[in-house]
Amino acid sequence: MDKLWLIIKREYLTRVTRRSFILATLLTPLAFGLFFVVAGLIFQYESDDSRRIAIIDEGNIFDRSIKDEENLYFKFVDTDLETLRQNFDDFDYDGILVVPKVKDVMATRHTIYYYADKQPSLDIDALIRDRVRGQMRDYKIEALQLDPQQLEAIDTRIELEPEPIDDESADASKLTGAIAAGIGGIMGIIMYIVVFIYGMMVMRSVMEEKTSRIVEVMISSVRPFQLMLGKIVGVGAVGLTQVAIWAILIPIIILVSSLLFGIDSSAQMEMAQQQPGAANFNPEDTEAMVALAIEEFKSLNWWLILPMFIFFFLGGYFLYSSMFAAVGSAMGDDLGEGQSLTIPITIPVILAFYIMIVAIQAPNSSLAVWSSIFPLFSPIVMPARLAFSPPVWEVVLSVVLLAATAIFFVWLSGRIYRVGILMYGKKVTLKELGKWLFYKD
Repeated sequence: MDKLWLIIKREYLTRVTRRSFILATLLTPLAFGLFFVVAGLIFQYESDDSRRIAIIDEGNIFDRSIKDEENLYFKFVDTDLETLRQNFDDFDYDGILVVPKVKDVMATRHTIYYYADKQPSLDIDALIRDRVRGQMRDYKIEALQLDPQQLEAIDTRIELEPEPIDDESADASKLTGAIAAGIGGIMGIIMYIVVFIYGMMVMRSVMEEKTSRIVEVMISSVRPFQLMLGKIVGVGAVGLTQVAIWAILIPIIILVSSLLFGIDSSAQMEMAQQQPGAANFNPEDTEAMVALAIEEFKSLNWWLILPMFIFFFLGGYFLYSSMFAAVGSAMGDDLGEGQSLTIPITIPVILAFYIMIVAIQAPNSSLAVWSSIFPLFSPIVMPARLAFSPPVWEVVLSVVLLAATAIFFVWLSGRIYRVGILMYGKKVTLKELGKWLFYKD
């Protein structure tokens, strides 16, 4: 145990004291802060691309009344289209909008024409169509002698509010599924990234010691299995340290950046409100929705979610990092030869990531349930289902199988590691790895 602890301590200290680790740990939050500032400035950017548009309203649909927008100005003209087109350069217009007469008030499609040297941008195109659509609606209401209030009453917004069957059932709101899906997606993505980044880190560490021949000296005093296990635990501790530092620094840097540069985190929401078709937006509804989301977030069973997430985090890390360590011990100086050995490891991870996406949308489907129990998929799929309160037996079965599988794969990888770490100059195949499992100590 003392030797194992020395290996873990060595792996941890040699990595956390490296300049590359310190720079990556400090610069990554700064990069997030820079990204946040740049994205915020982009969303707050106001276009200086102004347009003056002449309107030829042949059917008097607008009744010569239209509201100007920011950087977009309208003017009704009585000049005919041909005169405007022939003398377009002499007029102070950027485009000509022609709204033909309405031949059939019952028609559901009406074509308008926009003449300009340059095609309208997407936002101007959407704004013009939305403005004409609204005015056309008012025109038809008046032409058909309809009651606008009755028409608004017909256009009803339906909201689905979940309710429990009995009083003992857990209460749910209309945001329960969305909150659970968001949390599940974040957890699944974190697991996916951790498995790849830190699993690859273990593999590179093993390769470096093998190619530099340092491992030959270390093997003389410790068993290969102890060396591999110490390396896995040490690198995992390095990863947890880095993630913990990021979890503290990134929110602080984003908060400081928003205060220094005046970045409003609600800029995207405000832009959405200003988009065409957002006239029915109600700020009070948004405030109520945010309050409901916070309450829903607090009501989740975090006493189950957080411990289980940590367990699946560690279980998935040990399971896959042990396999990466075994592959690293079998690889030589040529990194290309190890690609065929890593494919069987990466395929389950990628499949689990795609299954996780499906599990968020349908957490109780057969695919989601059995994939969250299958040990190679459960480290990514089950954390994505935890927020949806899966049955206890599914969580327990998944935990037991993952723990047993992780222990088995660590032992299995140790069998490969003890042979491959001291083998040089031979190209290893999957068949060769299988033979190493049965070599006697």
